[in-house]
Amino acid sequence: MSDFLQLHLLTCYAPSNLNRDDLGRPKTAKMGGVDRLRISSQSLKRAWRTSDLFQEAMKGHVGTRTKRLGVEVFEKLIESGTKAKDTEKWSKAIAGVFGKLKKGDEKDVKAGLEIEQLVHVSPEEKESVMALAGVLSKEEREPTADELKFLRKDAMAVDIALFGRMLASSPSYNVEAAAQVSHALTVNRVVVEDDYFTAVDDLNKHEEDAGSAHIGETGFGSGVFYTYICVNRTLLVENLGGDEELANRAIRALTEAASHVAPTGKQNSYASRARALYIMAEKGSQQPRQLSAAFLKPVNDEDMAPAAIKRLESLRDNMDKVYGKCADSSCDINVVKPSETTFDELLEFVAN
Repeated sequence: MSDFLQLHLLTCYAPSNLNRDDLGRPKTAKMGGVDRLRISSQSLKRAWRTSDLFQEAMKGHVGTRTKRLGVEVFEKLIESGTKAKDTEKWSKAIAGVFGKLKKGDEKDVKAGLEIEQLVHVSPEEKESVMALAGVLSKEEREPTADELKFLRKDAMAVDIALFGRMLASSPSYNVEAAAQVSHALTVNRVVVEDDYFTAVDDLNKHEEDAGSAHIGETGFGSGVFYTYICVNRTLLVENLGGDEELANRAIRALTEAASHVAPTGKQNSYASRARALYIMAEKGSQQPRQLSAAFLKPVNDEDMAPAAIKRLESLRDNMDKVYGKCADSSCDINVVKPSETTFDELLEFVAN
């Protein structure tokens, strides 16, 4: 049976617009019959995996999500002096391994080198691609069928192992995600407000026109967000070819990023940088469960964070009483009412 790590985080964001909808307003969702602010799991995962913190911790083991692999190969071949008639053909052969290509046209050759859907490529796969481009250019020949076998499941990137990969054209190289991430949702009821703003022209002397040079409007909201993460540690180790040490490092880096890093939406306007106020970590082979039901009734207390923590812990205890222990061991940190446990000790707990 699989071993699971579950993380429950409460993070407070002041007025902000971290994750926008198609109209540029903060994303929302209804829960318990009221509106809540929402940060999508896609937004959270991208912010974590591309953060300096995660990139540094997992250096050499982070993949690349792109449609432009064929374009990179094309540019490398051009730089190497490959004949024009060969560059497009060879680039398409290489990029086509990772997925169906877009339709190009005579005016824009590069458009036809892009893969239709984003593909997550491991460092080893990308290195093999670029190395082959160099060989083809040097030897002035097209690639063989064996040379086009880039895809692999060994030496997998940690972000692919954590968040998965789907290759419609090569399903045998799909990777099942070892980490599941909820959409972050406020524990409190929210009303998205509008920020009407103006910008003044510094060189306008108000001799003719004293008005603003620009007028705009943007939405914002604030609250305490609950986020749930579940990592199937057994699957993560399997995805990483049995490398338990790398799996532990990946879990540690993910935990640190989730507690420190926010999506970048409107950061310059709101400075929405925060660290988790509370983290509950649980380990065990029991069936995972999130604790969002603690906030079906929105938290309305003026001192919102302590009330949210109390509700979270109360629901955990009640579930343990009814179902039996839902985890073999747990560890938590609390910034609101500082606990004896430090963040470094929490990291040691999750990574071992």
